[in-house]
Amino acid sequence: MFEELINNLQNGKHITLETTPSHSPVFQPIIDKIKDLGLDKLVDGFSTTDNPLAKLKYSAILAAIKLQNAFGKPVLATMSMRDKNRIALQSDLLGGNEFDIRTVLALTGDSAAMSDQPNAKGVFDGNSSLLLDMVSCLNSGIDYAGKPLAVKPKPIYPFAVTNSFSNNPKNIEKKMRKKIEHGAVGLISQPVYDLDNAKQLLELLENAKSDCCESAQKAQLVIGIFPITRLRTAQFLASHVPGIHVPKIWIESLRKANEISPEEEYKVGFELSKNLFDDIMKLHPKVHLMTANKFDLAKDILS
Repeated sequence: MFEELINNLQNGKHITLETTPSHSPVFQPIIDKIKDLGLDKLVDGFSTTDNPLAKLKYSAILAAIKLQNAFGKPVLATMSMRDKNRIALQSDLLGGNEFDIRTVLALTGDSAAMSDQPNAKGVFDGNSSLLLDMVSCLNSGIDYAGKPLAVKPKPIYPFAVTNSFSNNPKNIEKKMRKKIEHGAVGLISQPVYDLDNAKQLLELLENAKSDCCESAQKAQLVIGIFPITRLRTAQFLASHVPGIHVPKIWIESLRKANEISPEEEYKVGFELSKNLFDDIMKLHPKVHLMTANKFDLAKDILS
């Protein structure tokens, strides 16, 4: 199923759905919700987040194992450099390999200063490029120290992330090039809210690949979509989240709808989000859908 996922990524339609494990020792309710809605039939795979914003959640790798076993579809297990050093990260990659966790999303991670756990310290043994390098080593049958492994792992396919907007787009292009040169097969963007923004990202990746090695030439952009159905969400993303651009027309449309009723606000936000999703699927049918576990919304967007 992993080879099929990568083939779809490079040559066809590729849709993945983000899941966020909860502050709980059980992940099954998320699986049950996905099953009840039939979402597994609408996507090519899933992802599990790794303690986003440094807030304590259920293990991303164990959640990925449960999701993958439940639906028989590949799951990108997010791995953050924030919480573990190179020993623990390689250990998780090796252990996950036997359970067929073979697609990972490499993140540097949010600052531990944001954590809900008092006095938590960030490890940050390196950034996401180090994790990509470790995957490359394991795929070659050695660990990051160059020592041969007793058994060569099954191939691991690493993904990475990219900002969706910058006042200096060359900065995005430079970071894209670095990540694909370190082995990322796909770059998942932060949420995009404008078709021109998506076109620009595609152009930046093509520029980044222009002088890269042959394997990096196959790397693909996966456009992140996070539906907005509330004015306050749009304002928060526009004002407080670097690397994301929410067009003024979205904010103004949601503001007018907000003055009418919550139902009108949701309707306008959904229509904007659904139209954007459909337009991007026509432009570049490789999308990562993020809904903060609002799976009913995900179903409506994907249907």
